[in-house]
Amino acid sequence: MWRSLRDELHPKGFELVTVGLDALGDAGCRPFIEAAKPSHPSLIDRHHVLAELFGVINIPSSVWIDEAGMIVRPAEPAPAPPQAGPVGSRFGLPAELPQRMREIMAEAAKIPRATEAYHAALRDWVANGPASRFALSPDAVIERSRPRDADKALGHAHFQLATQLEMDGHHAAAVRHFREAHRLVPDSWTFRRQAWSLEKVGDDALARFWQGPDPKAPEAWPYEGDWLSDVREVGAENYNEPWRP
Repeated sequence: MWRSLRDELHPKGFELVTVGLDALGDAGCRPFIEAAKPSHPSLIDRHHVLAELFGVINIPSSVWIDEAGMIVRPAEPAPAPPQAGPVGSRFGLPAELPQRMREIMAEAAKIPRATEAYHAALRDWVANGPASRFALSPDAVIERSRPRDADKALGHAHFQLATQLEMDGHHAAAVRHFREAHRLVPDSWTFRRQAWSLEKVGDDALARFWQGPDPKAPEAWPYEGDWLSDVREVGAENYNEPWRP
């Protein structure tokens, strides 16, 4: 979906750069990158440096950067371009899903997405550049950016340590620091989702996307929440910040 949009707008001076945030690096991202066959740069960020520098707290998110390297819209929800067909077919999911995965997809379907408005704004910016009403002033960019207090800074440090421990094979130690990152930066779904996706639940190919305790052994789950229970708690309508023109 993103590749098609990029190829359409690239002749007008637009470039798309996608970044996979995944401590597993190549092992976690390569299958998706290869399946998408991107014509644009597709990067992998094992330490979530992009999330730290740009304030990304959920995916998919976008940052608009102009030709001079200036941010004209800070990190915000970026719904995928519209595409026909059932949701499962778009994401390569099998027709028969486990019950928990069906429940996850049902909650995901409730998440509001300003798809048409977002992509109309993007096209307007590509066409009109700084004259676009969707290109924000530096002051507006700063106003919309997320300030970081001492707790958030410490939470990012815990997350960085956790990802390095995970890379070095110290999973149990990593869990302790992931938990602290979740406590100190509670609005970051990327922090939560990264930790959850590293837990092995079951043996099927969708194991990384269960993101929750195994019904057969719930006591083995090391985190207080999981994607399904947390989204139900906050409400799918609050999963993303509302998109603002």
